[in-house]
Amino acid sequence: MSTRHVAVWLDHHEAKIFHVRPGMTEQDDLHVAHHLHHAHKTGGHAESHRQDAVDHPFFDDIAKYLADAAEVLVLGPSTAKTEFVAFVKDRHKDLAKKILGVEAADHPTDKQIVAHVQKYFLAADRLKP
Repeated sequence: MSTRHVAVWLDHHEAKIFHVRPGMTEQDDLHVAHHLHHAHKTGGHAESHRQDAVDHPFFDDIAKYLADAAEVLVLGPSTAKTEFVAFVKDRHKDLAKKILGVEAADHPTDKQIVAHVQKYFLAADRLKP
């Protein structure tokens, strides 16, 4: 069964995935087992110090959890959220099309995330024709 709205809050050590349906929210937690390794491009065609998408199974695991979503909101502190989105655009193009937004969120409680996600998707649904 496909979940319409899914939000993921992530940092470099864990991801919290929230499946939001009318009247209920389910949560899955993923934790990284090893450190993320950043790949850097060098050479004539690369910008100096340009950081590529992170190559890590952790991001693949998150992408698999999000595969059935119709719409995705990505939340998180620092650079993890943007690294994840770059990874998805590179490796999971179908999922990349489903990402509606990317927002900064330090370390809110699960209840704060759920409240924000419900409000976000309610507003997003109102904007649809």
